[in-house]
Amino acid sequence: MIALQRLFLILLLAGFPSTGILPVQAAYADSTVMVPPGNRFDTQPAIPDASAVRTRAFNTTYQEKYDKIIALLKREKKLMAHIKEVAAVYGIDPVHIVGALVGEHTYNVTAVDSVQTYYVKALSYSGLDFSFRYKGVPVQTFVERPEFSACAKAQGSAALWSCRDLVWTQHFRGKTIDGVVYEPMTFQQAFFQPFFAGQTFGLGQISPLTALQVTDLVNRVSGYDKLTPDHPQAIYRDVMDPDRSIVYIAAIVRDAIDAYKEQGFDISGNPGITATLYNVGQPRQRAAELRAAVTSGKGRKLPVENYYGWLVNDKLDELRVLLGGGS
Repeated sequence: MIALQRLFLILLLAGFPSTGILPVQAAYADSTVMVPPGNRFDTQPAIPDASAVRTRAFNTTYQEKYDKIIALLKREKKLMAHIKEVAAVYGIDPVHIVGALVGEHTYNVTAVDSVQTYYVKALSYSGLDFSFRYKGVPVQTFVERPEFSACAKAQGSAALWSCRDLVWTQHFRGKTIDGVVYEPMTFQQAFFQPFFAGQTFGLGQISPLTALQVTDLVNRVSGYDKLTPDHPQAIYRDVMDPDRSIVYIAAIVRDAIDAYKEQGFDISGNPGITATLYNVGQPRQRAAELRAAVTSGKGRKLPVENYYGWLVNDKLDELRVLLGGGS
């Protein structure tokens, strides 16, 4: 187990400079595995209790929520055109973006009646005074602790925040250090929920941490200003504005595809896998974990969909109709 964990860490950190490790992109470029389309599971994996509780609380069903987001996407012609345009810019099939939206609004939130509602909600957060902190310590200060020193080698926001996420899990989550009790919660839950638990926002239901992870990509491709935890209002503006939200969804999908490509897996032809990663996050950690399992000869050979991704693959023909037959 220790050897497998060490291999996992090496693979995760392989993209960082000055490590003396052959970059993963070069290591696996000639042996990329094409992940086939469709679901690996014959039946849908179990849906988490939290999703069921939310659905019951609003006296609705998954089918009703699915129908509502499909109806919204059919009505919003301008939005669908924007999805196609952004997908082309990020070099992905637009069905990946549609799949993320459908999954979120089927199993998490319920779609509103109009995209205009999201513009109004975005404005409501623009004047609020808040910061990202845990037990009174801002995240900017916390990540200066020596435990995070290796993350300074990270290239880009995706690797940087993924590294910090991993360090939190390994060194702080559920532990007591110097008399401080760190609750058994994720990095996102600890630092990036300034208002209430379970926070994701806007049309794409994007978390602040995920937005920070892809900010370099969005800056490079779309020219948006880079996000930092020093300016949380800018983060909320970007994830809650519907037009900008679509850009971030595309960037999240592109980043997940790139993270798996670096580990030798091409997931670009399986929207159920990208939807799964959109749902669970941490694509670099998961890709490195899969590569470690494959390299060790134990465990899975391919990424698999969860309940959320399974639905996307199962409904793929219907989702492509929304796009006029595909990309």
